[in-house]
Amino acid sequence: MKNRRTLSLRGLAILLLAGTAAAQPFTNGPPAVGLSVSLAASVTSPAPVGTIVTWTAGVAGTASTNLWYRFQAREIATTLGPCHAVRGLVALHGCATDFSMVQDFEPVNALSWTASDHEGGYEVQVTATDNDSGATAVASAVFQFTPRVTGSTPVVSTTANPLVFLYSAPSCPAGRTMSVQFQAPDGFLQNTNSKPCDGRTTMNFYLAGMRAQTLYSIQHTIHNGSQAVTGPVLTQATPNASTTDGPYTVVVLPPATAPNPVVLQARFGWPVATDLMGNLLWYSAQSISIMSRPEQGGLFLGWFEGSTYDTAHQILEEFDLAGTVLRETNAARVNQQLAAIGMHPITSFHHEVRALPDGSLLVLGATERILTDVQGPGPVDVLGDIILVLDPNLQVSWAWDTFDHLDPHRLATLNETCTAVNGGCPPILLAPQANDWTHGNCLELTSDGSILYSARHQDWVIKIDYGNGQGTGNILWRLGKDGDFQFISSDPYPWFSHQHDANISANGVLTVFDNGNVRNASDSTAPSRGQVIQVDEVNHTATLLVNAYLGDFSIALGSAQSLPDGNYHFHLGYITKNTTARIVEVDPAGNFVYDMHVGEIEYRSFRMRDLYTTP
Repeated sequence: MKNRRTLSLRGLAILLLAGTAAAQPFTNGPPAVGLSVSLAASVTSPAPVGTIVTWTAGVAGTASTNLWYRFQAREIATTLGPCHAVRGLVALHGCATDFSMVQDFEPVNALSWTASDHEGGYEVQVTATDNDSGATAVASAVFQFTPRVTGSTPVVSTTANPLVFLYSAPSCPAGRTMSVQFQAPDGFLQNTNSKPCDGRTTMNFYLAGMRAQTLYSIQHTIHNGSQAVTGPVLTQATPNASTTDGPYTVVVLPPATAPNPVVLQARFGWPVATDLMGNLLWYSAQSISIMSRPEQGGLFLGWFEGSTYDTAHQILEEFDLAGTVLRETNAARVNQQLAAIGMHPITSFHHEVRALPDGSLLVLGATERILTDVQGPGPVDVLGDIILVLDPNLQVSWAWDTFDHLDPHRLATLNETCTAVNGGCPPILLAPQANDWTHGNCLELTSDGSILYSARHQDWVIKIDYGNGQGTGNILWRLGKDGDFQFISSDPYPWFSHQHDANISANGVLTVFDNGNVRNASDSTAPSRGQVIQVDEVNHTATLLVNAYLGDFSIALGSAQSLPDGNYHFHLGYITKNTTARIVEVDPAGNFVYDMHVGEIEYRSFRMRDLYTTP
């Protein structure tokens, strides 16, 4: 398990966009006499933008080993310049932004930190708490980051990741935006996200999505409405780089003009991205179990869960292309907040975390209860889900428990169970074995402010009245066999089962990967399917628009995505016959137009235009 965390200023910007105040401390107890904390940096200030600085907290005045630490950061004014806009926002309170959460309280006393957007003065604050006495102590330190550009010519710098570079350009006029494009000799062109100019500080971008051992042409563009001014063309050769992912075999070649030519893959361990031929473009060696989703602007969400770790080491984090952690919390910290509002704890985070428009996070947590004479005679451990909304400072703002809203007498449709070491299950704490009752695996904020929740072991996709945080939490409908909809289809068994990655558009078109476990239990030759369903929420009918039989049975894992050209991407994550995966594209008639075999199982994959633009 890792013992060092990393942070980028881009995480601070996300929090500032939401306009939130600093997070509340872990304990309200007064500082104890003699308890103190210090903060030391591994690098002497000042240092160039993007330099990793490891901050280490030291505690004195206590013999306790039960110490936890919280790290926060903010931009401040220094003698080298006043505060300025962060991603287009003016600094709060005159000369300093509010502190923003980086790493909530956990038993880790080190934080690796950098500012990667622009130069300036930053303050890092650590709060230490003695969990035995309740005492707290606070320390902070200031660090100055300097520009990498000293003249009018941009520069490209290496990072710790051989396939990620930092592009630094001179400042551009306020009110305009800048982006960077990089192109391979074969014409494969990608663009970064755009960033606002402030007229004063330099512009810095991580470049990622480059093949190894390739010479790239790089050029930035300053946008002013319909006008564009380009910078000089730089070149950068990428070194040799390899990972242990794959191998990849393309069985059906992609079209020459295929949209979304980047394949981002959520492996078990660090994520990777390849092109459509399986050539490595990017990886991030994060200490996580699985990456869940990409975010806009080259950010990613993921979690660490492990059956042998306590809740303080069940981690949720957001990180960037360079592997720098932006925000982090843990299940123990979340459980303290759940207890304060009278809710049951979680054992871990699992299967889903995705960003909401205001910078909050929509998260799945596992929870368990001993139920007597409900799912079997006598006491039985039952594993369910808690849906969490964490605000931009990673504090619980809303929570929903399956035990409060679903009928626990309705067993998992194939009677699945979990043990402490059973693959695919979150940690269980109350008994050696638990009924894996719901096994949620997907969440989505719908266009009307509700939450879509996929309960795999109930074979249901459920719509919940979230009301953008003001809803009742009531179940609005359940789509699936024995739910609230009539299926309109000529297929003998149109219902999905043990599904993954259900997402619904504003006009009611739902894409879902139908693993098909119930069909396969009756007919071992039944394959998984990619489905597109028109959902009529008024008349409670579901009409199959696409029902693509994908040729293999994926017992678990998977994803579904509509593509810009009207085709569909489906991911068979765990093909039972050979323990591999497939990444396929089908047209609206269900015909294969692309098929890549992957020599390992993978949770999800995403077809992307580049690593900066969400699918």
